[in-house]
Amino acid sequence: MACLVAAIVILCSLTHVRSDASNHRYKEGDDVPLYANKVGPFHNPSETYRYFDLPFCSPAHMQEKKEALGEVLNGDRLVVAPYKLEFLKDKESEIVCKKKLKQEEVSQFRAAVSKDYYFQMYYDDLPLWGLLGKFDKEGKDDPSELKYYLFKHLHFDILYNKDFVIEIIVKSDPDALLDLTEDKEVDVEFTYSVKWKDTEIPFEKRMEKYSQISSLPHHLEIHWFSIINSCVTVLLLTGFLATILMRVLKNDFVKYTHDEEAADDQEETGWKYIHGDVFRYPKYKSLFAAALGSGTQLFTLAIFIFLLALVGVFYPYNRGALFTALVVIYALTSGIAGYTAASFYCQLEGQNWVRNLLLTGSLFCGPLFLTFCFLNTVAIAYSSTAALPFGTIVVIFLILTLVTSPLLVLGGIAGKNSKAEFQAPCRTAKFPREIPSLPWYRKTFPQMAMAGFLPFSAIYIELYYIFASVWGHRIYTIYSILFIVFIILLIVTAFITVSLTYFQLAAEDHEWWWRSFLCGGSTGLFIYGYCLYYYHARSDMSGFMQTSFFFGYMACICYGFFLMLGVVGFRASLFFVRHIYRSIKCE
Repeated sequence: MACLVAAIVILCSLTHVRSDASNHRYKEGDDVPLYANKVGPFHNPSETYRYFDLPFCSPAHMQEKKEALGEVLNGDRLVVAPYKLEFLKDKESEIVCKKKLKQEEVSQFRAAVSKDYYFQMYYDDLPLWGLLGKFDKEGKDDPSELKYYLFKHLHFDILYNKDFVIEIIVKSDPDALLDLTEDKEVDVEFTYSVKWKDTEIPFEKRMEKYSQISSLPHHLEIHWFSIINSCVTVLLLTGFLATILMRVLKNDFVKYTHDEEAADDQEETGWKYIHGDVFRYPKYKSLFAAALGSGTQLFTLAIFIFLLALVGVFYPYNRGALFTALVVIYALTSGIAGYTAASFYCQLEGQNWVRNLLLTGSLFCGPLFLTFCFLNTVAIAYSSTAALPFGTIVVIFLILTLVTSPLLVLGGIAGKNSKAEFQAPCRTAKFPREIPSLPWYRKTFPQMAMAGFLPFSAIYIELYYIFASVWGHRIYTIYSILFIVFIILLIVTAFITVSLTYFQLAAEDHEWWWRSFLCGGSTGLFIYGYCLYYYHARSDMSGFMQTSFFFGYMACICYGFFLMLGVVGFRASLFFVRHIYRSIKCE
């Protein structure tokens, strides 16, 4: 309940930022600041630098805009640019500055142009982009013979409606070029022009053009094809499994309950044979309970993020809203992890619940923290804006210390005192039965491969658009379709795990607890495998920093999916196993 209230507070605060921060009225001649944000290689979205790390015309006094937590996490570092864009004032060839570029500055610009550097700015919270320059091959194959040019003139087209700024577009003048090919000092004059145009687009709809990019007909057709493909997969799978399981289980129930006296005269076989072992507690139960707690927390986090997305909080270029929501909601849901882990651990007759809580708190945060430390060190070495400032690290540490940890402990205490008992329809035998020798395809890893492939096949088409949005410059706003795909993923994961659990029990293998969790979570491994394919075949990312960021943070995300879907697989299997053993008489 507290998490629900917190999510509503976050929703209100984020939508409040949306209405107040952007709803600016201006009068003719008002100075509307243009903020320069960052520059970086176009194909390496994580490798970004401060705009004035390059030797542009810099203002006499740097005025930095105060950033929220999510904006800093997003790598935004806004500084007032030296371009004067007064409201409703047209300009022609206005001079920004004249300067002599030193030899090393020319080399710096040339290196940026060769890597397709782009710049990003914000004007009245509207984003705009442009390339720094271009290189001309002129039919020459030798890279040393390429000619490099820097754009010296920027033209701003700004649309307005009465007192509001509606849209801004920046264009580079292809005729105003500075030759950067040779390493020598050169004089340059940076200029710009501004043209204001009236429009009928209301202020409330000025962000729609960004949302509509991902809703174009050819994009929607692919998204709907993805959903139809997933639905067909679900229908075929559920229909097939339901038919098989119902028929097999019906025969099993008839055989096991037909005649008790006849049953005494013949040896039991199949899943009833192991009724005295099927509810035997798993090995490493503290780790198992911690995995359930962490996975349940991540599942709750995903649901809240989807709810906020569906009500329109994460509109395009609401800078940092997603990162803020992730940090705050994760902190507030830590009590769910503590309660789930401690409650289940006590049900499994565990004694050291304090150690279990420590394991729960570090199971996901531990690998994430180590990954962050390494990648932040890399970003610092590159002087990238992806490196978090010390103050932001302190804020996150305080959130973990003052919010996450206390809620985790409170949830753990509540779970320990819940006094819930594990509901097992059958009594557990004193000594475990020996598991018969099984063929290779019934071992853990082949079963995980089978379990992960079907859920992955239901989502792989949508994965491309998500990757292109997170690790590229594509805009993704069709959250309703993404939510449908997420529900399909959960359904397929539950069904395939239940089926594999049944076949495991039918083979008289009673160690299904960890197997169901691993099979459910194996889709996360397939997603990480897709990362390798996407990096090499579908993207142009390169360089140590971008590569380490991509594979490092995707490893954490896929690990989170592994824990979350593992919980779904285990909970579905536990429900199924309890149901079938309640339906027979266990001696």
